Amino acid sequence: MGNPRRTKIVATIGPATESAEMLDKVIQAGVDVFRVNFSHGSPEAHMERARLIRERAAKAGRHIGILADLQGPKIRIERFVNDSVMLKQGASFVLDASLDRDAGDESGVGLTYKALPRDVNAGDVLLLDDGMIVLTVDDVEGDKINCVVTVGGKLSNNKGVNRHGGGLSADALTEKDKQDIKVAASINADFLAVSFVRCASDVEEARRLLQEAGGHAWIVSKIERAEAIDDIEDITRASDVLMVARGDLGVEIGDAEITAVQKQIIMQARSMDKVVITATQMLQSMIDSQIPTRAEVTDVANSVLDGTDAVMTSAETAIGNYPVLTIEAMDRICRGAEKYRSKIVSEIRNDDSFERVDEAIAKACMYTANRLGARAIIAMTESGATALWMSRISSGLPIYAMSGQDSTLRRMTMFRGVEPIAFEISSSSHSQVNSDALSLLREQSFVKDDDLVIISKGDLHGKQGGTNAMKIVRVADAIIPSQ
Repeated sequence: MGNPRRTKIVATIGPATESAEMLDKVIQAGVDVFRVNFSHGSPEAHMERARLIRERAAKAGRHIGILADLQGPKIRIERFVNDSVMLKQGASFVLDASLDRDAGDESGVGLTYKALPRDVNAGDVLLLDDGMIVLTVDDVEGDKINCVVTVGGKLSNNKGVNRHGGGLSADALTEKDKQDIKVAASINADFLAVSFVRCASDVEEARRLLQEAGGHAWIVSKIERAEAIDDIEDITRASDVLMVARGDLGVEIGDAEITAVQKQIIMQARSMDKVVITATQMLQSMIDSQIPTRAEVTDVANSVLDGTDAVMTSAETAIGNYPVLTIEAMDRICRGAEKYRSKIVSEIRNDDSFERVDEAIAKACMYTANRLGARAIIAMTESGATALWMSRISSGLPIYAMSGQDSTLRRMTMFRGVEPIAFEISSSSHSQVNSDALSLLREQSFVKDDDLVIISKGDLHGKQGGTNAMKIVRVADAIIPSQ
């Protein structure tokens, strides 16, 4: 077996993938984490999907994470009498917060977010349906936003509304989200994604509500608002994971800016030892096509070269016609890009000072491994912290993170370059533990007898944050022959 793929694949589960048979196929193709989208479906449906994901992952002998993605306060239009209208350039069109839910026509449509008229001003540019329709605000009269159509076309029910430049102020957590956080806790989600984060306090509120509900998921901040970019350092500090959510973000800041901002967010996350996911339209054409476009291949590969931990599919695997081919393409593109990423020199942060012993050991392991010709790193970890720190430093080497904690193993499914492996420490002898770990990896063909490996671990008492030792061994020399 060759080295495992370093970049992780997050796949959105939906009607195209929610059967046991399809889950088996996409897990086999290489999914590491499933995204359960709380914008669609009932709490009961989410619970059943989570149960099935865990069941099929266990059958495949894989650790698979579950990411529960909150709907958030997406500002949407309401519905049309005939489901859609054609808007002509230069025509007048009213966004009317007082209009009945299903009463929209060519002259105007209702709004889900009733406070929108208070948030916009004459001259604002509003983008509907991810920018496919563009309206310019003429004036605001009470509940009515009077607009002129700048870019026309077909507009259908429930499409999203953004303002160019951002700044629409709906709270990040709706009442529905607060109920869904309880559902996320009940399904034991490993990651909780908060949509339309504006500032660090949005993240802190989500974490508080999750903990009150008994959940332990890591908080993913979806960066999709222009104002989140201005507060990115504080948001990163408050979060466990960032998601570059390029759909709404691209609409708010403009498509010309999105590539540079993506690189900035990935760099920000890595520099603060956080995890980062790149998402939205990565292989969009594969909803209907069996192969990706060259532009999509380049996009996924560039995200890998930027250092993203994970790449994510949305509609491609939720409702697309070729979910298995999509994951296979994602796997292939990531592996191709990783051949080059591993040649990029490791980021050496000479200005770092370590606050914790386990962090110092983790970084020392990576520095040594990159310069010693080691073939693998083994991190014995209770919480996953050691493996996370190791994965922030560029390297082509696999990190085998061995833990007896199921929740830690599932969390590490999102860490770039980290392969989670279930391992129970059953001896108080360091030599015996090293031997057991190496024997397990050798059985699975992850290491060979002549390989030099680096092992990090603590004092064998199962305490979080206890990693305090690094050992360099040759596999055959460290395996104790069975009597």
